[in-house]
Amino acid sequence: MTPMLSDLTNNILYETTYLQLYGLVFCYFLFLYIVLGPLFLSMCKMLTRAGIAHRIIEKEVTGKQIKRELLHSFQSIVIFGFSAFPVIYFIRTGVITLLPDSLANILLGIALLTVWNEVHFYIVHRIMHLPFLMKHVHYVHHKSVTPTVYSVYSFHWLEAVLLSTVPVTLAPFIPIAPLAIFLYPMASILLNFAGHCNYRLGNGKGSGWAHFATRHSAHHHSFSNKFGFASDLLDKLNDQLKKISSSDK
Repeated sequence: MTPMLSDLTNNILYETTYLQLYGLVFCYFLFLYIVLGPLFLSMCKMLTRAGIAHRIIEKEVTGKQIKRELLHSFQSIVIFGFSAFPVIYFIRTGVITLLPDSLANILLGIALLTVWNEVHFYIVHRIMHLPFLMKHVHYVHHKSVTPTVYSVYSFHWLEAVLLSTVPVTLAPFIPIAPLAIFLYPMASILLNFAGHCNYRLGNGKGSGWAHFATRHSAHHHSFSNKFGFASDLLDKLNDQLKKISSSDK
């Protein structure tokens, strides 16, 4: 990492006030959402015209849905702005140990955060589908029966709080490079765009991570009982445990 980038990272980690930190994180998430979202959608449409990608659900999305998604997503971004506070506090108090920002450490950190997000999301998602929380909290996200790139942050405020805790629930236990933590939201939202854009590559048949866009669209559209996101491994494990439990009775 260059000395200039190192100085900038250290300044953000140790010198910025929490108000300045909030402004930086809020603008970062807002940029990811309002700039990368339309670009990702344009790419999907371009690939569709080329016959490489295909729409999953043909039902047209209304302007009312997009407006609702934008409103709830802005609320979520306001909440996400606070997500850096505990991370920075734990860094400054020595609870979180940081690794040097080498390329290997950055890539490994992003990979670890992405894998942990699968577990974290699965747990939160299962909780959100409990009857009370489904009715009063998670219903906001499921209003997007046909998901779009604008529904990626369309949450009830409580769900936004829970989903924003991925880094702070991992970094205190596993040392991570600072730039991995910084770049993770970009990797995460790109994965979420792919899962919510309502476009798929190829025929979308089969299982596994390559077909997660089809699976997640089905979850939005028909409330399927699959709670994983990019991977269906935890859903398969849960199904196996249910079979074992049933056979023991």
